[in-house]
Amino acid sequence: MVEEIMKIWEEKKDEIIKRVSEFENFWPMASDDDLFVELAFCLLTPQSKATVCWKAIENLRDTGVLWFGTSKDIVNYLGGVRFKYTKAENIVKARNFFTLDDKLKIKHMLSKFNNPFEMRDFLVRNIRGIGYKEASHFLRNVGLGRDLAILDRHILKNLRSLGVIEDIPRGLTRKRYMEIEEKMREFAKDLGIRMDFLDLILWYKETGKIFK
Repeated sequence: MVEEIMKIWEEKKDEIIKRVSEFENFWPMASDDDLFVELAFCLLTPQSKATVCWKAIENLRDTGVLWFGTSKDIVNYLGGVRFKYTKAENIVKARNFFTLDDKLKIKHMLSKFNNPFEMRDFLVRNIRGIGYKEASHFLRNVGLGRDLAILDRHILKNLRSLGVIEDIPRGLTRKRYMEIEEKMREFAKDLGIRMDFLDLILWYKETGKIFK
């Protein structure tokens, strides 16, 4: 299986590096609206297909419903997204949380922290529907997650098959998440591949796509 990973890395290296570079270039130029688009996307992804969620977010963004719609308005755009009523409410709650003086202030609020690990803890504590996986996903997508693991079912399945972890936990406490993340970090180091590159390799292995 390690050979398969290295084969994907060699074949898809340029595409993976390009995608990660796009993530890394996002934060410096991103507006708060741009950041909220990514946050709302990550709020939709649990137990749902990423491509379906992104299409829903694009429609919400382009119609303006993402910025001004109620949860009832938003849910109309979430066809194919599981738990759409709860997730629509979570988007509105997140929008309200980051709104100060009638403006989104995501970058201002996150920039108070010293590093992405502190940002992640802040997001998990304060945004309903965001766990460590979703917070890591968001921070990676906006260019701040180079050393964060996105421990979704695809990644956990592969880490188990690779012997990095013994089993897939039913639930991920903060402590357990950090333990697995560190094991993945060490495994990536042993392979000589950055962890954010490894994430996309494993995601590609399972889905055949390099997405987000």
